[in-house]
Amino acid sequence: MVFLRYGQLDVLDGAFVLVDANGTRTHVPVGALACILLEPGTRVSHAAAALAARVGTLLIWVGEAGVRLYASGQPGGARADRLLYQARLALDEDARRRVVRHMFTLRFGEEPPGRRSVDQLRGIEGARVKRIYQGLAQQYGVSWKGRNYDPRSWDRGDLPNRCVSAANACLYGVTEAAVLAAGYAPALGFLHTGKPLSFVYDIADIVKFDVSVPVAFRVARDQPADPEGEVRRSLRDAFRQSKLLGRLIPLIAEVLAAGGLEPPETPEDAVGPAFPDPKPFGDAGHRG
Repeated sequence: MVFLRYGQLDVLDGAFVLVDANGTRTHVPVGALACILLEPGTRVSHAAAALAARVGTLLIWVGEAGVRLYASGQPGGARADRLLYQARLALDEDARRRVVRHMFTLRFGEEPPGRRSVDQLRGIEGARVKRIYQGLAQQYGVSWKGRNYDPRSWDRGDLPNRCVSAANACLYGVTEAAVLAAGYAPALGFLHTGKPLSFVYDIADIVKFDVSVPVAFRVARDQPADPEGEVRRSLRDAFRQSKLLGRLIPLIAEVLAAGGLEPPETPEDAVGPAFPDPKPFGDAGHRG
């Protein structure tokens, strides 16, 4: 993932580039990115949007420093059979409850109490999440007054909430790219409902406290001059080191399989990735 701002995103000489007001070209490796987050001051040409869709890179329009997520452009590749499978699970109350219970187990490391409705599980989850936030704040020595911020008064908000919001924007962007790449609908959630990214929130919440929130609290503790930028850079490295995108798609399959319905089989004429991952070589310190 990468954040871009203050420039024209275009395709020049066959390459994906960001051209700033001075005419400086910055090449962007679009085929190697899961998503590109576009901050204010960015314009996108038709050719750039078409190329991003062709190689499966998600374009996401966000606010300054990734504060809010306004819109996204689906890269294509969604499969009708997987969309129908996801919809059947969401509409079947028993299957939906099994999916939500498994998400609870993955997130907290233990099974939820039996005979609880989805609404009751949502309440139990909310109480546990508050305790996790408080525990991480104590661990990193950060003053925490709860998850509360006003995006209209961003600069006047407290630093920990700003860092957590910036971290969430990064995580949601990568998770939405994974959901779309796997052929599912971001809006069709199980625990979260009624939002354009309900399923994205469902999946991201499973890994949030292992990946993004600890980074946000560490940055808040260190109080850098550019906290949002430091969060983004730190998460970029954390996502790469943990191979997060490679973990998310199998995680989605595992979560949905908990519903107990037969998943669709891969069709024989399925199109492969535009840029297949190269075979790894050497140890973890080498880069391909």
